[in-house]
Parts: sequence; structure tokens; C-alpha cells
Amino acid sequence: MQLTSFTDYGLRALIYMATLPEGKQTSITEVTEIYGVSRNHMVKIINQLSRLGFVAATRGKNGGIRLGIKANQIVIGDVVRKMEPLQLVDCSACVITPACRLRKALYDAVQLFLKELDRYTLADLVDGNSPLYEIILSEPPVAINIK
Repeated sequence: MQLTSFTDYGLRALIYMATLPEGKQTSITEVTEIYGVSRNHMVKIINQLSRLGFVAATRGKNGGIRLGIKANQIVIGDVVRKMEPLQLVDCSACVITPACRLRKALYDAVQLFLKELDRYTLADLVDGNSPLYEIILSEPPVAINIK
């Protein structure tokens, strides 16, 4: 299973915000510079994360973005469930659908995948991760393209 870039960069944006001191805001521009992704794409991602409550966004002169929930309360499986289209196949036009067991096998696999991600919070990914902090908080921002 491969996550869409939308979910992938959503998780990366959350990771970046989790490394900031509590209450400190950042900007979409800063996040796009860190990860080397298009600003337009990141705006859509941050808007979705904001609608879901994972990110708090403030408009205006002193505006910015920050985590909307504490990192230890953001479960990675929940983020993926809410951002990722998890239907792996479209069985609607397939002639063997009435007898096929593939859909159930794939559904079960996705559930196991999500169950594993449910074991991790955002805090688990960042707390005590010195190498991450060194990369993210280096000046000037270093583009991180992890694929």
C-alpha cells in the first residue's frame, strides 16, 4: 500500500509542527521550503488538516499554523484514516464481484495496516529524535525529500 502524496506531506507537516516549541506558530511557506513541495499543494493539505482539527490556523498579520491538538493525542492511524482514500480497488464493474474474496482480503490488510499505525502518536515520532530536530531546525531550511 502506498500513501498518496497528500497524506504523506500531511504527516510530514504535522511532524514539523510537532518539533516546534509549544505554542509557536509557523507558516505554510516555511513548511513548503523545508520539504520542497509546491505551496499550492501544501495549502490544500493544511486546509484539510485544519478542518480535521489537527492544525490550528490563524489568519492575519500575526497569523500562522500550529498543531491544533497535542502531539501525544494525534494518533497516526487516525490521520491516515481521515486523509487517505482507503478503498484499494473498485469492484463495482467487475464481473466476479459476487464470488470474489479479494475485496475482503484487501479490506483485512488495510485494517491491519491501520491497527499498526494506531500504535503510534505524533509524539512517538518526534520525542527524543535528536537527528530529526537537527535536520528540521537547521538554518537555512534544508529540503527533505523522503521517498
